[in-house]
Amino acid sequence: MRLLWLELGYFRAYRSLHFEPGAGVNVLIGDNGTGKTSILEGIGYLASLRSFRNAPDASLVADGSDEAIVRGEFTAAERSSLVEIAIPAQGRRSVLLDGKRPKGRAEIAERVALVAFLPDDLDLVKRGPAYRRGYLDEAAVQVWPVAASEFGEYDRVVRQRNALLRREGHNADVTTLDVLDEKLSSLGSVVLARRLAVVALLEPVVAELYGELSERPGRVEWRYQAAGLGEPDRESSADSLRTLLGDALAGARAGDLDRRITTVGPHRDEVVMLIDDRDVRTRASQGEQRSIALGLRVAAYRVLLDRRGTPPVLLLDDVFSELDPGRGERLVGQLPQGQVFVTSAREEEVPLVGDRWTVSTDGVRAA
Repeated sequence: MRLLWLELGYFRAYRSLHFEPGAGVNVLIGDNGTGKTSILEGIGYLASLRSFRNAPDASLVADGSDEAIVRGEFTAAERSSLVEIAIPAQGRRSVLLDGKRPKGRAEIAERVALVAFLPDDLDLVKRGPAYRRGYLDEAAVQVWPVAASEFGEYDRVVRQRNALLRREGHNADVTTLDVLDEKLSSLGSVVLARRLAVVALLEPVVAELYGELSERPGRVEWRYQAAGLGEPDRESSADSLRTLLGDALAGARAGDLDRRITTVGPHRDEVVMLIDDRDVRTRASQGEQRSIALGLRVAAYRVLLDRRGTPPVLLLDDVFSELDPGRGERLVGQLPQGQVFVTSAREEEVPLVGDRWTVSTDGVRAA
């Protein structure tokens, strides 16, 4: 997978930018605040239709402009994909794939594969379960693009049920709740089955990588804890999970009416990561946590490479400044050859050989 060119218009601080990167390693060097991360954010937006900073779309539009434009062309297996996105300061964005409206994010995910390493990747390990759920969902969408629409449908029904509970409480219409619970158990079972499948793919890879990236190898394992279900069998079918979710929703209804929120379903699940039976979130050292966080991203990269047969585009946003030299070199050793974008304020921190680019508020030029 390769990005042939990128154009940004009124995106963040860039009024106009055109960038034609090299096919291999691209190191973007510039002072803080010059827009290095914004370039990577634009590339990531083309693949995922969201900011990897979790920023709202409106914040991507340059001050004083009504709309930001992000355009780029990717190629893989002799097939090119032109993605064009208009992001308004208010209202809904417009997305085109090869000049036509895609059916959804799934169609773009099927054509564009990308993995991003970010300075705050420690959040995947140290913060709440939503971060780990998000990681699994992003990986699942890249492996099975249709999962994007499945997850979207599930989230929509959860919002509908929560809105009903908040508005009506114990006065909520029972028939409406029955319909929503049926939808939740059906859609939620698919989401849960996807997550369990991606856990089965990623866990052994992360365990292997932890031993290679860390100076203190240990036994790494994951426990998927499903809200209302405990630890489901990873081989469970969507049909069996649907029955379990339906029963759990029925059992939780009285409590949900009291609390006015949906307490059962994949949106409440947790993934507990362990090193030698110690919870990585609360009982691991900073070095152990960082090695696990790196392992999570490299594992996603490896799984995508294995599934698609070509390396995904790789974004490394100021990652090496956060790593000691040894761990940085070990990380580089785990990355297969492909197109890579690296940002840094100090060129000497980047242990990669490739094209060097100088980034300023005026744009990008070869160093």
